[in-house]
Amino acid sequence: MPSTTAELLDLLDLEDLDLDLFRGRQPHTTWQRTFGGQVLAQALVAGARTVPERTAHSMHALFLHAGRTDLPMIFDVERIRDGRTFSTRRVNARQHGRTIFTAELSFKNREDGPEHSDPMPDYLPDPDHCPTLAQALEQMFGRPMPTVKEWDALDVRLASDGSQFVDPNHVTHLSLWVRTTAGLPDDRVVQRAILAYVSDISLMAGAVMPHLGSVPPGMVVNPASLDHAMWFHRTAEADRWMLYDQVSPSASGLLGFSMGRLMQDGKLIASCCQEGVMRLVDASDLDAAVTFPLGPQ
Repeated sequence: MPSTTAELLDLLDLEDLDLDLFRGRQPHTTWQRTFGGQVLAQALVAGARTVPERTAHSMHALFLHAGRTDLPMIFDVERIRDGRTFSTRRVNARQHGRTIFTAELSFKNREDGPEHSDPMPDYLPDPDHCPTLAQALEQMFGRPMPTVKEWDALDVRLASDGSQFVDPNHVTHLSLWVRTTAGLPDDRVVQRAILAYVSDISLMAGAVMPHLGSVPPGMVVNPASLDHAMWFHRTAEADRWMLYDQVSPSASGLLGFSMGRLMQDGKLIASCCQEGVMRLVDASDLDAAVTFPLGPQ
């Protein structure tokens, strides 16, 4: 995982190979598979390179195979449509000739119009009074989480795991404060790519958390994201505190479903949802980087 914001920005600086063809770098990491948020962010940058005059407002993605961390990612952009207001792009990510990820992105002209937003929750502590995610997890599991310590490009604070502030309408409710650890350029593509990266840090955790107490000894929940959808509502500054408020309304048939809202300055800036498979596996067969229940999968 990128250990600094500068390294995260370097991952987003894709190499131009040919018309609509790009190569993305991989960070140095001990993780066994590529973080899904990285692929989401790089795919958004690849699509945006082909429609610079418009801004991404939605992304619908499928994770097809686990990405290898020792190989670069090739992003192939297909120009589906360019209309008067909207542009549609399909982005396929490949490694060794195999498509591991595909996404459709929609871009839109900048226009003004009617506006409303749900308010931010007012019952959560501010970031200065919240433990870092690494501290909260070390206390929760009684041991350090090295995979989280690799994840230093972001400052993530646990505002609530649902045990203090319970939403009666949801079995699980997870709230984080998050920002990059250093400043970001005033670039709308970069800012939205960072939001896509952030959106995958904990979304499956909401579906896993209610079931951790029922896992048999020696077994762990091994979640894997299947698909991810995201909508960008407003301009954000990802180097300032954002609230990532998440709920999981359903889990059944080994599939968990979660929804998240990113909020800043009292307004909703992005929404996302994700479904993933949640299998029980023998703990001795998997590395902690894969089974870690509150981190990127």
